[in-house]
Amino acid sequence: MKKKFYITTAIDYVNARPHIGHAFEKVLADALARWHRLKGERVFFLTGVDENAQKNVEAALKAGIPIKEFVNRNTGFFIELCEKLNLSHDDFIRTTAKEHAIVVQSIVKKIIDNGDIYKGEYKGLYCTGCETYYTEKDLKDGKCPEHNRAPEERTEEAYFFKLSKYKKQLLKLIPKYVVPESKSNEVTARISEELNDICISRKGAKWGIDFPNDKEFKIWVWIDALINYVSGANGNWPADVHVIGKGINWFHSVIWPAILISAGYKLPGKLLVHGYLNLGGQKMSKSLGNVIDPIELIDKYSSDSVRCSLLRCSVFEDSDYSEEILIKRNNELADKLGNLVSRVSTLAEKYGVEKTENKLIKKLKLSEIESKIENYELDKALNLIFEFIDSCNEYVQKNELWKSGDKKKLFELGDSIKAIAILLFPFIPSSSEKIAKQFGFKIGWKEIKKPLKIGKIKKADILFNKIDLKQEEKVNKPEKIEGVMTIGTINFQEWEKLDLRVAQIKKVEDIEGADKLYKLTIDVGELGMRVIVAGIKKYYEKEQLKNKKIIVVSNLEPRTLKGIESKGMLLAAGSQEKDKYVLLTPDSDIENGAKIS
Repeated sequence: MKKKFYITTAIDYVNARPHIGHAFEKVLADALARWHRLKGERVFFLTGVDENAQKNVEAALKAGIPIKEFVNRNTGFFIELCEKLNLSHDDFIRTTAKEHAIVVQSIVKKIIDNGDIYKGEYKGLYCTGCETYYTEKDLKDGKCPEHNRAPEERTEEAYFFKLSKYKKQLLKLIPKYVVPESKSNEVTARISEELNDICISRKGAKWGIDFPNDKEFKIWVWIDALINYVSGANGNWPADVHVIGKGINWFHSVIWPAILISAGYKLPGKLLVHGYLNLGGQKMSKSLGNVIDPIELIDKYSSDSVRCSLLRCSVFEDSDYSEEILIKRNNELADKLGNLVSRVSTLAEKYGVEKTENKLIKKLKLSEIESKIENYELDKALNLIFEFIDSCNEYVQKNELWKSGDKKKLFELGDSIKAIAILLFPFIPSSSEKIAKQFGFKIGWKEIKKPLKIGKIKKADILFNKIDLKQEEKVNKPEKIEGVMTIGTINFQEWEKLDLRVAQIKKVEDIEGADKLYKLTIDVGELGMRVIVAGIKKYYEKEQLKNKKIIVVSNLEPRTLKGIESKGMLLAAGSQEKDKYVLLTPDSDIENGAKIS
């Protein structure tokens, strides 16, 4: 029997589109899942969404959309993110599923039967963002530490869970369970000081799972949400690793084990608590409105570029992240890995390879890389892999292989690239698969130590397109001028600088690997025919666009998207919240190229 490895991410609220923090957690878990599959283990990887949260109801009301429709639509965004990140998850759980509700009620009943739930009245400070109560000392300057806003005071009749009963067991368990040690120390210090019973119901709520034997109440969303790890386990419980962000450490390190002990379930192995991604030093979150959309980044660059840029971030500490950081890390991939694969494959095609002992591979710190990944230090493991990539590039330079064409040294490099691609598979799977196909090897842990099979190697396609950072800054970071008008990402000091023109769409084409983009060939009259790339695919069918008159900003610097030079932007109106956009169109009898003033 293969060793079992069950890994989970936290489940995400669907009150808004996913942000880059969600992507960070998912690729962390995916890299670990792929690593354990690489080692020959039987892996089960679970991710999903929390659809029962009250904040989803509030967001739906604000958007003017029925809650079920709202939840289904926004869940679709998270499913899309998983697909575009190339996740290898085995299941995607939705907490509105009947099967989940059955398990939740069953576990709550077991806790009731164990005498750990009682009815009472609760008065406290409630944060709607966290959907939990806080004490005064938990607040930071009188505000929720996660959402930076004052909680509201609430009093309600409620059911309580005897969390305090499990204080001694938790103090013994948590140091072995929570990683890193600093996050374990945080919660044990808090428990040592005080551990109170918790409210686990919501009276009068219309959305969620009914409390057993009392339909006046719904089960508190955090009890409901935590149980997804059991309801979605597909026979694999207990989990070996839960991957979560530091903001929900308390729920997972204290409340979750206590629930499991009370209900008579086995405990999970490890709780991996990762840091946050910050923008300019501030935590990113939907509530704070300072988020980066990972789907847009993947559409603009590539899944592997986004994955690698995230996995180079510190696992345990907070890290700054931005599009500029992504570009720099993409260019490092192009300069180091891309350059190595391109040079070696080109020279191998020209001169061939001859089997020999690979002495170069001794510079690869394989056992150290294994150790770093097993200790969840994925960023440090990547650094070690890139050290070896640097050694391989230096080997090409030092031996001037473009002159000597040394077949044995080219074999050493090809064999080393095999090891690199296999080790990078958990991080950048698509690129690793391309390299494996190019050099003729299988991706598997045992393949690292097997010599590269001699075969015909041809020059590889470019793995990563290098991005001109200065050009991106010029387009995306316009000069700030007081009293200007902002359109898209371009600032204009005066109306006269904005060249709006009537154009007619002549041709509409799909773009490979881009679910949201069309390539449009447009007639701009006196300005001639030109191509623009537009993110309107989900709002219009091709036939709806053919010969349609639109308005475009014609005097923008060209920008390359998915390898296509786009010369302009079209104008549309709509709402990101409602996810609906329509093109701004002039009367059909206005000639192409006419100026809008």
